[in-house]
Amino acid sequence: MKKDFYLTRYALIIKRLESSPATYSQLEDYLLNSFEFQDADIKSYSIRTLQRDIREISDLFNLSIHNKKKGDNRYYIESRPIMEVDEYNQKLLESFQVSNAMNTHPDFADFIFFESRKPTGVENFYDLFFAIRNKRIVSFEHYNYKNKLMTSRKVHPLALKESKDRWYLIAIDTKDKMLKSFGLDRINYLDVSEKQFREKYKYNFREHFKNAFGVMNLSEQNPEKIVLKCSRHQGEYIKSFPLHQSQKELKETPEEIYFEFFLHPTYDFMQEILSYGKEVRVLEPKTLVDEIRNHLQQSLNSYLSE
Repeated sequence: MKKDFYLTRYALIIKRLESSPATYSQLEDYLLNSFEFQDADIKSYSIRTLQRDIREISDLFNLSIHNKKKGDNRYYIESRPIMEVDEYNQKLLESFQVSNAMNTHPDFADFIFFESRKPTGVENFYDLFFAIRNKRIVSFEHYNYKNKLMTSRKVHPLALKESKDRWYLIAIDTKDKMLKSFGLDRINYLDVSEKQFREKYKYNFREHFKNAFGVMNLSEQNPEKIVLKCSRHQGEYIKSFPLHQSQKELKETPEEIYFEFFLHPTYDFMQEILSYGKEVRVLEPKTLVDEIRNHLQQSLNSYLSE
C-alpha cells in the first residue's frame, strides 16, 4: 500500500459509510473499484489496514466508526446531531482530497484551476491559532478601511472564523472589554506575548454565531424570520448550497422557490441578497424589505446623477 495514499483512503471510507453501513468485504470492493484506487494501480486492501485507517480517521476527523452494534459486522459512522458536525473537519477533509490529487498527479495544473483571488493576512493564521490555544495576549495594528485609520489593539484572542473566503479573529478588546472581530487582512505587526490572560470567558461560539450571517452577530437583538422569493434557477443554486444553517424550503412553483431563514438581518446578509439582483426578492420582514429598497434606490440614483 502506498504510504502517501492514506488521505484518499480516509476520504473514500468516510464517503462510503456516510451513505450506509458496510462490511469489510463491501468496503474493500468499494475502494478497489474506485477511480482513485484504479488510477493508483492498487490491487489489495487488508482488514488490518482498514482497522488502522479507522483509528486514524477517529483521531484526525473526530469521527467514530464502529462495527459492534449492527450484529452483522457492518462498519458504520456513529450518528450524532447534525448541528454537531464539525465544519473544520469537513473543510480539512476536502482540502486533503484536493491535496492528495495534486500530489498523486504532477500534471494536475493542466486540469485543476484555483481561484486567483487570494485574501491577505493568512500568514498570521497559525500564530493566532497558537495564541488562542495557549491563552496568550496579542497586540497588533489594525487598519480600518472605512475611515482609513490604523489603531493599536491589545486583545485576548478567543476564536477564528471564516466568512466569504476571509478569516477573522474573534477577541476581547482589553480597552473596553468588548467582543470584536478583526479581519486578518487588516492586521499588521502582530505580536504574540509570552504573557497569558487569566480571564475565563464562557462564550459558546457555535451558539453565538448560530443566528449570525458572516461575522456580524447582533446579540442584543432577537433574530427574525426572513422569507425570500427566488427565481427557479437561482433557487436551485441556493438549495444546493444553503445560505445559512436555518434555511428551510417553504414551497416551489414552476417559476419560483420560496425559502425561510431565522437569523439577524445584518448588513452582511443584505449584501448577500443584493448580490443576486432581480433573481431574489425579500418578502419578510418589512424592515428588511425597506432597507433593500432604499439601498437599490441609492444605487440607481448614483447612476442617474452622472
